[in-house]
Amino acid sequence: MTLSSIQAVRTDAAPAPVGPYNQAVQAGGWLYCSGQIPLDPATGAMVGDGDVEAETRQVLKNLAAVLQAAGADPSRVVRTTVYLIDLNDFQAVNAIYSDMFGTGVSPARACVQVAALPKGSKVEIDCVACLG
Repeated sequence: MTLSSIQAVRTDAAPAPVGPYNQAVQAGGWLYCSGQIPLDPATGAMVGDGDVEAETRQVLKNLAAVLQAAGADPSRVVRTTVYLIDLNDFQAVNAIYSDMFGTGVSPARACVQVAALPKGSKVEIDCVACLG
C-alpha cells in the first residue's frame, strides 16, 4: 500500500470533524471510521437530551452515513468499539446496536466505560469495515 492509496472519506450526512481527523480513512480494502457521537449533522447540536437510547440511534445513523459515503454498509463492519459513560446503559445500547449489526456475521466488539466523552455524550462508537 502506498500513501496515494490512503484516502479521507467525507460526507455531509454525518457530523463534520471538529479537530485534525477525518470521518473515516480508506486504506487499501479497509475503512477505519472515527468515533461518532450523537450530533445532528445539519445543526451540529447534540441529539437525545441525555437519553442514551436516542443518542445511540443518532450515533449509529451517523456511522451508517460514513459507511455509505465509502460505498459500504453495516454488513461490511468487522470491528467496533463502544464507549459508554455508564456500563449500566449496556443493555439499552446493545438492543439498539443489534438492530444495525445483529444480522449475518456480527462484528467483533469491545465495550468500555470511560470517564467522559465529547460534548457530554453518553455513547460513542467507532468501527472498521472491509471494503473488498
